[in-house]
Formats: sequence, C-alpha cells, structure tokens
Amino acid sequence: MALILSLDSGTTSVRCLLYNEKGQQLAMCQQEIHQSYPHAGWVEEDPVEIWDRQIGTVRTLMAQQNLSFSDISCLGITNQRETLIAWERSTGRPVYPAIVWQCRRTEETCRQLEARGLYNWFHARTGLIPDAYFSATKIEWILANVAGAREKAAKGELLFGTIDTWLIWNMTKGKSYATDYSNASRTMLFNIHNLDWDDEILDFFGLSRKNLPRVQESGSDFGTLDPCWLGGPIPIRAVLGDQQSALFGQLCFEKSEAKCTYGTGAFILSNIGSQPLLSKKGLLTTVAWGYQGTVNYAFEGSIFMAGAVVQWLRDNLGIIQKASETGPIAESVPDTAGVYFVSTFQGLGAPWWDNGRRAEILGLTRKANKAHIVRAALESVAYRVKDVVAAMERETGLPCKSLKVDGGMSANNFLMQFQADILQTPVVRAASAEATAMGAAFMAGLTAGIWSSPEELRALVNEKDRLFPQMAPKEAHKLYSGWLKAIGHGDEA
Repeated sequence: MALILSLDSGTTSVRCLLYNEKGQQLAMCQQEIHQSYPHAGWVEEDPVEIWDRQIGTVRTLMAQQNLSFSDISCLGITNQRETLIAWERSTGRPVYPAIVWQCRRTEETCRQLEARGLYNWFHARTGLIPDAYFSATKIEWILANVAGAREKAAKGELLFGTIDTWLIWNMTKGKSYATDYSNASRTMLFNIHNLDWDDEILDFFGLSRKNLPRVQESGSDFGTLDPCWLGGPIPIRAVLGDQQSALFGQLCFEKSEAKCTYGTGAFILSNIGSQPLLSKKGLLTTVAWGYQGTVNYAFEGSIFMAGAVVQWLRDNLGIIQKASETGPIAESVPDTAGVYFVSTFQGLGAPWWDNGRRAEILGLTRKANKAHIVRAALESVAYRVKDVVAAMERETGLPCKSLKVDGGMSANNFLMQFQADILQTPVVRAASAEATAMGAAFMAGLTAGIWSSPEELRALVNEKDRLFPQMAPKEAHKLYSGWLKAIGHGDEA
C-alpha cells in the first residue's frame, strides 16, 4: 500500500495528513500557530515555531500510526502564500519574524508604486497588482528596516522565501533552496510568461537571484527529508500554494472550472487554461500549477474576511459562542430585515481593490436583532464571492456552471444554500473538506508514479452534496443590487 504525507502549513495552524493510493485520508495531526500584531495592521508569525510545529505534526502522526519513514512513498507540501521569511544562509536563523500575507505595513509603498504609474508594469509581468498582500514589498521593508539586511543580501548571505521554501530548507537541512511556480507567482517578483524571476523587477527592488530560491514545476523533485528528522529519507515530490492546491484537489482541470475555499478569507480560483490571460476586471492572474512540462493558469479573486467575520462576531461582539451556531441563528429569521454587513475590516479586495474601505453595518432599525446581524454577516461572505464570480464570468465570457467549495465554512448549510441562491448556480461540496491537503497529496503521488495521470484522480473524489438555487432569480438580483449599493458600486447592479 502506497502512503503519502501531505504537509498543510496554514495561517493559523499547521497540519500533517496521511493518504493512501485510493485518495483516502487515514489520519491527521494539527497544531496551532500564534500570530502577533505589533502595530495596527501588522501581522507576524515566528518562523521557528512554524517549522518546529510542522515537523512536530509529522513526528506525532507517524508515532500515532506506528509508521516508519520506509512506509511513506513521498510527501507533498501546501502552504499559506505570500508570507515572507528572511534568514541567514550560513546559520539558517531568521533575521525577522515572518511577515504574514494579511499584514498591511507596506500599503503606503504600494500606493506610491501606483502613483508612479507602475500598476500596469507590474500587472503585465506578474499578473498581480501593487498590493501589500504580496511578498515583494515585504522584502523591500526588511531590507530597509532590519539592521544589516541590505548588506547581507548584497553579499548573498541573506535568503528570502515563502513558507514552502522555509520548510524545504529545514526539511533538507539546507540542501534544497526551492519553490514552485504557484508560490513564486504570488511574490510580485515572478514573470508568469517566461516562468522565471523577472530581472527588471529584481533590479527595481534591489534584489538578485542569489537571494531567491530556484523555481520548479509543482510536481517535481524538491529534495529529500533529511534522515535526522524521522530516521530515514522521504522524497519531497510536490509543492503548491494552498489555493492552487485546493483547485487541484477539487479536480478543476478544465477551463472555467472554479472552486472557492472558505477559510480565514475566501479565495475563488477559476482555471483559464495554458495561457496567462490578464484581467481587466480586477482579478489576479496566477500560475495554478506546473506538471510534466505543462502549466495551467487561473484567475483569482481574494476576499480578506470570511471565517474571520464569524471570529469577530464571537470575539469582539460576543453575540455567539462558537462558529457552528451561526447557521441556526441565521435560519431563525426569514431575512436580514434590510441589514447589510459590509465586512471590509481589511479593505475591499477583488475585484474592487478599495484598500481604504472599512467595515460597516448598514440598514439598522429597531427591528434588527442579533439574528439579523449574524445572518447579514454570513450573507456578506456570499455576496463577496458573487462579486468575484461575476467578474470572472464577465472576463472570460463563460458562465460558472457550478462552484466547487471546501474549507471550514463550507460546512455551514445556511451559507452554502444562500451562496447557491445568490449565484443562481449549483454549489458542490466534496465528501472531504480537505481539498487543499488532498491537492498536494495528489500532485506528490502523480510525480512519484502512484497515479499515472490527473484524469485517474477523478475516480477518487466523491461529492458530498450539490445545493441548487431555491431563490427566485428576481429576488436574488434585488438582494445583490442592495449589496452593490452598500459597498458603493450601485452602478454595477
């Protein structure tokens, strides 16, 4: 029996999952990751904690399952993207905490890039737009603010990498310094046309290739887990950014097939095929994956607040005790009583990109109560997903025939039904909500020869259910028009 480890290094937790050749999840181990917020809008994590807890999940799972390294055929890695770590080549020690993708410290830098007319320059090369979300300005911040960083970088003594690169470096004891196309394409340093670091952008930020990892296909040889960790080697055969991994795990191999992962944020990706189309509708173009000489691209729309909205209801307002309460509470009222919850705590992401927009609760009357606010909060997530899906449909001219969903919030029956209603499109839940980890396992297994082709994977993934629209199209249009007015885009209704 072939066994595959999938390491899922997320924003708030790290996990190790075990799969067999039938695509079945056999075991899982998880540990939480702490975040710190040194200033308003700043988000950091401890790189050493990330590594220690990630390898800890591997050791714990292996011990619990009474497995040896020799029982494992290969492993794959999937990770939170854009988060940036800088460390010394000679010692492997980080010179600063990990700057998380959510961190907004470089917003002003990005505004200056746009003011200088560089929006289209970056977009044409990278498929991205100047935004604090991506890794490039995080690197620039470290060079400017960490003592000795610029000098070390100039000498090639300072290395930069996203979470996958940091894990690979530690897993291989520094023998492999690598990333894959999907992660590199989220740095704002990577040319998505020639699939390599863009030398002109590197010059712009004062970087050279010696500070950056080699870039490989997502399914390829990333080195071997050093025997010191588990007593023997395990081949590392796949690396995918978490959202691209979910797209792969949801088997979105054909053009216009789309998925949404509902986690801390919500991330919608739609496969656009083998050509890197550039969006005119506020979407990002990203590399989905590279495998056996072929590359797939995707349009992506990022929503900064999804599950985090529910956390805010619990931790800040105190009107719920746990996330699972929100569905029944929302269903206890027939509608929101006209309330719209504009959940833009970290700005309004794709396709609008209004970083200065702050959250609001609109339409409150004395009739409104806790249930209306909870319902409006959940509906806001569905409206934001609709914003992105509508932009994708306008961009490609192709309808979204169904939306495949995964992530923690996909278990919320009220939200998923409302999502189908407001999209007027079926929402498909897989039997396993772990599409992200499954994608990395699938890619690793393909690379290792456990499966012969992506099409073979279709027999391994089953639907849990398919939710069809129950709301009349006219009512869905009316509600969504109200949302567009609430966010200041009523002219799009």
